[in-house]
Amino acid sequence: MPHCQPARLWSALQCVFAGAAMMLAPLASAVAVEIAISCGAVGQELQVCKEGAEQWSKQTGVKVRIVSTPNSTSDRLALYQQLLAAGADDIDVFQIDVIWPGILGSHFIDLKRYAKGAETAHFPAIVANNTIGGKLVAIPWFTDAGLLYYRKDLLEKYGLKPPATWQELTSIAKKVMDAERQAGNEKMWGFVWQGKAYEGLTCNALEWIDSFGGGAIVNGRGDITVNNAKAAAALTLAAGWVGTISPDGVLNYGEEEARGVFQSGNAVFMRNWPYAWALGHSDDSPVKGRIGVAALPRGGTGGKHTGTLGGWQLAVSKYSKNQAQAADLVMFLTSRNEQKRRAITASYNPTIAALYKDPEVLKAVPFFGSLYETFTSAVARPSQVTGTNYNKVSTEFWETTHAVLSQRASAPDALARLERNLKRIKRAGW
Repeated sequence: MPHCQPARLWSALQCVFAGAAMMLAPLASAVAVEIAISCGAVGQELQVCKEGAEQWSKQTGVKVRIVSTPNSTSDRLALYQQLLAAGADDIDVFQIDVIWPGILGSHFIDLKRYAKGAETAHFPAIVANNTIGGKLVAIPWFTDAGLLYYRKDLLEKYGLKPPATWQELTSIAKKVMDAERQAGNEKMWGFVWQGKAYEGLTCNALEWIDSFGGGAIVNGRGDITVNNAKAAAALTLAAGWVGTISPDGVLNYGEEEARGVFQSGNAVFMRNWPYAWALGHSDDSPVKGRIGVAALPRGGTGGKHTGTLGGWQLAVSKYSKNQAQAADLVMFLTSRNEQKRRAITASYNPTIAALYKDPEVLKAVPFFGSLYETFTSAVARPSQVTGTNYNKVSTEFWETTHAVLSQRASAPDALARLERNLKRIKRAGW
């Protein structure tokens, strides 16, 4: 309290007010803290993020502002790069894709001292992926792998089983689609997926190619391997789906467009991420109770089941003015209890292995148990080995794939051109 001489009433009041202001200053400062977190908006993503953030806010008294970002991962990355390159403090907590730690990691703080060992409960491979130059730049939030959704009622109706290979899927999709159209549903399609020229197409095409034994674009040593006969066979088969078992419009589909067609009852098969399960079984879903989930098909008898590794992490910007509070929010949102809530509510895959044996989680999402190996052995995009060049690599790959799918180039010619372009990006090294 400042020293005052209250000779006059007004002077006395001024002294009192000044002293009160000084005592309340720390409290006012604490109340003024606000943490901004970026959240995606695919499916229920925005809602469950908001619910978790509000719960933390109630516990801590710190306000949280949700920043909605583009659904397209490509657009979101461009936005993040712009903000971070400018050193902007608009966002404290960033939701980042599994392929971005190497691209954006230099802009994030080391979360090890805030995690205090909690990171050891998460899948080690994802923690390693999020560790750049010895710094834990992000904490795993949820993981992903591509899955095959199917109408189990329609397969049962025609005495069919889920396809084991892409060739079987092609045949079954055509048979059921034609039969259902003859029965009156002229909007029925055999297979919907993500064919738009963006990161989602990289995920789809990598699954096709890897399932045929064609590799993962660039191998672990940094060698460009994508120009091979098996990769060409995979893309050629996929190109044959467009306009036959898949609508022409699939070439502009993202996750939500594909889900919209499937969930409305107008597709036999769909490739999508696990989040689509909870939405497909919501009370207002026309296909509730009629959906099955399986591993994506093999690329022929000599191929393998594979799904692209996806998933998202939470990172704290080094430009944040409230790093400690932001890190505390990250640890809350990635905790076991919060990951369990998200799994049960919206079928987001936990990154904590123990939750895959939790009875409540398995009751809500049974395939978390039956397809556990799909999530733990998913094929990774070559983001670690290509580092900051990954976005260029992926852009070249999805544009090449889109050219093949839209019949603007043959698969062998397109892959040969892709190899040349990737070599130019690589030059002396990644």
